[in-house]
Amino acid sequence: MSNEIIIPVKQDADIVLACQKGRALAAQLDFSDNDQVIIVIVISEIARNIVKYARHGKIILSRAQQNDKPGIAISAHDEGPGISNIEHALQDGYSTGGGLGLGLSGARRLMDEFEIVSNTGQGTTITMRKWKE
Repeated sequence: MSNEIIIPVKQDADIVLACQKGRALAAQLDFSDNDQVIIVIVISEIARNIVKYARHGKIILSRAQQNDKPGIAISAHDEGPGISNIEHALQDGYSTGGGLGLGLSGARRLMDEFEIVSNTGQGTTITMRKWKE
């Protein structure tokens, strides 16, 4: 039995559900209220990108462990158009969708670990971890 929580993401209601599930898992792991809010913000930004750019994908939440330190792992996967220039996409202010351009760069700053893999025409996978202080 897997300890992963998989949330299909296709519409705004799915973003809300992913945020709720992420906050609940963070609370179970005894993250501070502040860190729970950070986790919700990151999930919201990444899931919103799935809906806006890829149309559908999934968020995967799971417990993480590093030595004796518990954490939360958040993975987002889609099979959308991909990101042609990851370096640009991670710069503050860069947006192809008319937004503020702070979603990916903000998520990277807020999390302890952040990795993005994207292939044009094949999709994007973002893997992030936040460790409990």
